[in-house]
Amino acid sequence: MAGARFIVQADGGSRGNPGPAGYGAVVLDARTGEILAEAAEFIGRATNNVAEYKGLIAGLKAARALDPDARILVEMDSKLVVEQMSGRWKIKHPDMQPLAAEARGVAGRGNVEYTWIPREKNKEADRLANEAMDAGKHGRQWEPKARAAAAPVVDEPLPAAPAPRAGWAAPADLGAPTTLVFLRHGETPLTPLRQFSGSTGSDPGLSEKGVWQAERTAEALAARGTVQAVVCSPMLRTRQTAEAVARRLGLDVRIEEGLRELDFGDWEGLTFAEVMERHPDDLTAFFGSAKAKPTGSAESLTTLAHRAGQARDKILARYPGKTVLVVSHVSPIKTLVRLALGAPPDAVHRMELSAASLCAVQYYSDGNASLRLLNDTSHLR
Repeated sequence: MAGARFIVQADGGSRGNPGPAGYGAVVLDARTGEILAEAAEFIGRATNNVAEYKGLIAGLKAARALDPDARILVEMDSKLVVEQMSGRWKIKHPDMQPLAAEARGVAGRGNVEYTWIPREKNKEADRLANEAMDAGKHGRQWEPKARAAAAPVVDEPLPAAPAPRAGWAAPADLGAPTTLVFLRHGETPLTPLRQFSGSTGSDPGLSEKGVWQAERTAEALAARGTVQAVVCSPMLRTRQTAEAVARRLGLDVRIEEGLRELDFGDWEGLTFAEVMERHPDDLTAFFGSAKAKPTGSAESLTTLAHRAGQARDKILARYPGKTVLVVSHVSPIKTLVRLALGAPPDAVHRMELSAASLCAVQYYSDGNASLRLLNDTSHLR
């Protein structure tokens, strides 16, 4: 295997940041895409960044064990690690400096490159990191699962990776796509005041206007006749909105915890201006990094993306080929749209999402997604 070319994909996570943490890494043959090695470990209490660096180190060690002289392309969805290891960003945090030094020592000189990939392209490493954290939760360490033997590699061109599809229908061999129609809940008393309303605040219900919006949305969706299931966040405002639609359609409502709004911590119930006055540094950091958290919150947009992505995957697995109404909130819906587009995390700050607006994304069996609708409020006019 001398002179081999490997791809190392690595990830790490922390449930609480800091909290119970773990990492995962895979080594791929750059030519065939075959998984050559896997590594994962529960590392106890740590931050996301520490877990990500440890995942990188484990992936590099696994690659070097296969071939000390291999050329390695590291792919990670951590912009921080990629930029720091590429030498473009300074490493200021004292916890990161020794980890980066260790990674450089394992990497060697001149034959490792780093590139950022969106989270959805890093699913194997993300899966392993979560398996490691799940194992730690039960007081044990991660153990590799047996993999089926790889098919013999023949010397022929590899098929091109699936390209983003903007067509009107899925090719016949992919079957019918699963369509998720995202509905932001109707107005609450806090909505017109533009007050932060997350998952740990007062949990307001719909206002009189919000009830009207939910009913108008129900009429419109009933007229279209395409929705086959209704799933919603556990918050009161989303349940009221979902129930209004479900009654009209004759469907039940299924609750999905991962669709709840971001925890806004000490910002709950405050306006943007009030947060800017009381917590200016935290607000600036929040808009500057997906890993920054609102003051007093346990969640960042990165954390939200992880749980919302898991909720999406559960829905797709439960309702293949169907059209599902997903009633949620501003942050989860923007995040899922952003993930469908493969856009960077800060794209969520460039989207407008009105109360009771509709978005729609189609998901195909080859892993592609197509955004079909964004912030549609025509049914309210």
